[in-house]
Amino acid sequence: MPQGDFYAILSGVFWSVSVILMRVSGLSIPPVPLTFFKSAVAVSCFVVAVLVVGDPVFVRLESEAYVRLVISAVLGISIADTMFSAALNRLGASLQALADCIYSPAIAGVGFLMFGELLGPWEMAGGALVVAGVAIGMRITADVKSSRDLYVGIALAAGAHIIMAVGILMVRDLIREHSVIWISGVRFMIATVVLGVVSGFRMPLKQLFLGFARRDTWKMTIPMAVLGPFAATLFWVAGFKYLTAGRAAIYNQLSTVFIILLSFFFLREKLTLRKCIGLALAVLGSVLVATH
Repeated sequence: MPQGDFYAILSGVFWSVSVILMRVSGLSIPPVPLTFFKSAVAVSCFVVAVLVVGDPVFVRLESEAYVRLVISAVLGISIADTMFSAALNRLGASLQALADCIYSPAIAGVGFLMFGELLGPWEMAGGALVVAGVAIGMRITADVKSSRDLYVGIALAAGAHIIMAVGILMVRDLIREHSVIWISGVRFMIATVVLGVVSGFRMPLKQLFLGFARRDTWKMTIPMAVLGPFAATLFWVAGFKYLTAGRAAIYNQLSTVFIILLSFFFLREKLTLRKCIGLALAVLGSVLVATH
């Protein structure tokens, strides 16, 4: 399997585990403090990774490139990650996965608008099967407290993925020219600082640092941060380094399938016939993409 395909699939696996942990963590910690905590932990991991790999700590770029990095970080991490956490709190893991279907079309659409990238017929068919499989497999769960939470949660999730798509694709040229670890680390460092400064004016510092203070949640929040913001993001960015936007997005969409399975084993959500059919369609779609 080509390394770009492998990276994109591995990103989906790590992200799905992180989402399950995020769902449990979100019951105790609100979206902004949770995003701030996991971003700060991710920054620490990226710093260690840069030192271990031997990448330069500072890379000389044009001022325009740094401006794009800042905008990308604020959009794709500070804003989009917080919106994602807020949506997850409202929808629960399974329905959140359904809303995540917007991810592949969003990446492909933004890739087309920004770079003129087109998917081939087999890739389009595979992507359609992945999205269709996820849509068929999901259903409304008891985690949704009201119709308002349903609509607001879906809007937040969809908006998060569109913003995330713009944020990552606007720096794809930098990703392909420089170290994936360095680019990812800088984006998270910028996003964490911006989120901390802005949130510091809107809430008490005690609330902002709640994720650090709640040591009883560390067994969930630390693995969540390492697997999601660090590991999944690292392989996610690496996938975009070697693949077209649409192809990478289709593989990443498989995280929804993994979330269904993990929700069944760890959150005790039912694995219904609909979910099994959806799972089969999604896997078939990924095979089409991988073999063409």
